[in-house]
Amino acid sequence: MNPKKNRIKRLLKYHKWPGLIISFMLIYIATSGILMNHRSLISGIDLNRNFLPKEYNYKNWNLAALKGNQIISKDSILFYGNIGVWLTDSNMTDFTNFNEGFTKGIDNRKIFDIHLSANKNLYAATLFGLYNYNFKFNQWQKIPLDTEIERFVSVLSKGDSVIAMNRSDVFIGLDEGVNTKFKKIQIKEPLAYINNVGLFETMWQIHSGEVFGLPGKLFVDFIGLLIIILSITGIIYFFFPKLIKRRKQKNKSVQKLINTNKWSLKWHNKIGAWFIVFLIITTLTGIFLRPPLLLTIANTRIPVLKFTHLDQPNPWYDDLRDLIYDEDKDVFLLAGYNGLYELKTLKSTPKLFDSQPPISVMGINVFEKYDDHVFLIGSFSGLFLWSPQRAVIYDFISGRPYQGSSNGSPFGSYAISGLIKDSNQNLYLADYSIGIISGSDERSFVDMPENILSDSPISLWNLCLEIHTGRIFHFLLSDFYILLVPISGIIALIVIISGYLLYRRKKINSSLRQAQG
Repeated sequence: MNPKKNRIKRLLKYHKWPGLIISFMLIYIATSGILMNHRSLISGIDLNRNFLPKEYNYKNWNLAALKGNQIISKDSILFYGNIGVWLTDSNMTDFTNFNEGFTKGIDNRKIFDIHLSANKNLYAATLFGLYNYNFKFNQWQKIPLDTEIERFVSVLSKGDSVIAMNRSDVFIGLDEGVNTKFKKIQIKEPLAYINNVGLFETMWQIHSGEVFGLPGKLFVDFIGLLIIILSITGIIYFFFPKLIKRRKQKNKSVQKLINTNKWSLKWHNKIGAWFIVFLIITTLTGIFLRPPLLLTIANTRIPVLKFTHLDQPNPWYDDLRDLIYDEDKDVFLLAGYNGLYELKTLKSTPKLFDSQPPISVMGINVFEKYDDHVFLIGSFSGLFLWSPQRAVIYDFISGRPYQGSSNGSPFGSYAISGLIKDSNQNLYLADYSIGIISGSDERSFVDMPENILSDSPISLWNLCLEIHTGRIFHFLLSDFYILLVPISGIIALIVIISGYLLYRRKKINSSLRQAQG
């Protein structure tokens, strides 16, 4: 057999059938990715959880329903998290919706922190801004601030000042409730600062296009549309020749089908050839954003990419995660993407603690004082008691000293998503999958009331995330779903590269025939 024909047949084998299988997956992956790139635009769209696999129904306050609580009086407690804010009594017998004032959509009720100041002013750090509760009108009011980052992660007090923090800056103002005027403070770069970023964050921004700001995101949206077009035209070219043949045998009209088939093949080839580099980059970065390949880059840091959105004058741009104030030592403790720091004042130089508790690459979810010298640190890596002075770390749940992770995984035995402390100082842990776990004994926690369940849909953005990452298929594949992204990504790379090689070979052969003719 002719070696050239043999190579073409081999390339066809790698392109045709894998391409057909992966095309259907790529359509929903690209569609969900485009929607995810514009979270604020779709934040008002929700879907009923009852139409999804049962794993997406809340049970025992799981799925980060609760992140924390704020006691506002002897008989009034606010619970907050992905379900928004709910008011209940000290016995947790009745829950009242406390979300008036937030923009429509469950995504706009995603709460990271709620703080009651000494002056009895109530503040909320949310995904889409900082809010103050107006008790006169019984609703939340958004506080206008000079920032492009709307994601606020922490609110606290020091003396008569209230301090709020988003992912890049700290804001401080005299605590006056709705009249509070905030001043932005940029945290100084830490000692021995190196201008590098996490490889995970770099790949995330390249994959979404955010590495070049809004123009970059729109370009990646365009690549997503091309992936959809490539998938649809590939499906057409796979099925239409057989359909045309059958219609011919029945003496039926086939011209429209022939024209559609030729048009599909023409643009399938051109788009694949013109944009192959961007198709490969988008696919390759995507497969490293989910386990198991995520584990290979989770703790790696690289120099910042110059002239990109990552190259910021602010050393803490999109890097801040949480902030607490230790009254006993009169210092701030800062959680950044790369570790925990001490700040004597907000204008001091942050100092990285020598001792660092394990914190998942997914971010810190619990950060608060436990006693005089010990802090509670919780993330998807687990919950730990951490004494920075003594350089001691204990696993809170097992009660044993932390020995370090043996497998390098950013996920521990418990995926801690929040912490609840009742009026008697009893602790309840919130695990993302399990829900509420008693912190010290067998005390029970109240079941999720029906009014909360009925008023807590899933946002379109979160549904797209579940689809995009393949988690939506957990009910079918169990934990093997994590292989969907790497396997589909590798197959897509094979299809893209084999398709390009086929196109080049056919084009070269066509040029040779024309030259010989």
